[in-house]
Amino acid sequence: MSAKTPVIHHFPAHQPSTNPPLLFVHGGYSSAALWGVRFIPYFQAQGYDCYALELSGHGSHPADRAHLDDFGIDDYVADLAAAVASLPAAPVLIAHSMGCLVSQRFLEQGTARAVAFLAPVPPTGTGGTASRFALTMPDFFAELPNAVNGTASEKTMRTMARVYFSPSMALKESIKYLPLIQPESEKAVAEMVTAPFRIARGRARIPALVMGGSADQVFPASMLYFTAASWNAKTQVIAGAGHMLMLDPQWADAAGKLQAWVENLA
Repeated sequence: MSAKTPVIHHFPAHQPSTNPPLLFVHGGYSSAALWGVRFIPYFQAQGYDCYALELSGHGSHPADRAHLDDFGIDDYVADLAAAVASLPAAPVLIAHSMGCLVSQRFLEQGTARAVAFLAPVPPTGTGGTASRFALTMPDFFAELPNAVNGTASEKTMRTMARVYFSPSMALKESIKYLPLIQPESEKAVAEMVTAPFRIARGRARIPALVMGGSADQVFPASMLYFTAASWNAKTQVIAGAGHMLMLDPQWADAAGKLQAWVENLA
């Protein structure tokens, strides 16, 4: 399905600077609002123009929410290509989870100033994670529909917190973020399960960073190195952080290391 003109939220820097713009790309079951809690205010204060892309069918007022399941990874890639083309300068892409896969596919044809992959979908896809959850956390699959449809119980919240957030995050804190979870395209989810490993040939040769949390239950930190190897990228592991490392108590550590990497770009 052809994606419509994507929604791009702009958050200007607090003071003028020569820093490159930052384009944030959210992951599955979420929206651009994920970035607005901690990361975007932090980077605005550091002098960065911030943009957050809303992938087709996502966000609080998506005109095409009824067609969410018709969108796939290629549609999200088209969204990102349109977003990059609309910016005043080549951005640093900062992507999370599914957004990392979208960004990698985009970079097979397009380019950017640099790219940071946060808790990326591994090159082998999400099938391994699904199998592991089926064995170790079967409640996740039962509770996920309640989380995305607004019918969460206490069990739902505890299950989602265990999967997505740092063990050090208080349950009452994670509950605040539950509304940021939304349905995801069944087509995109199916495509991620069997995401084929893509040869690097033709890929944009740009600086890359791979970052994840040591307590990530979705894509364990040991899997970060597979993505890093294919991009010749630096790897950063945030101690104690979970999958949602931009919201976890360790978010400032993640943001600070990300900022340091951006500032050191040649």
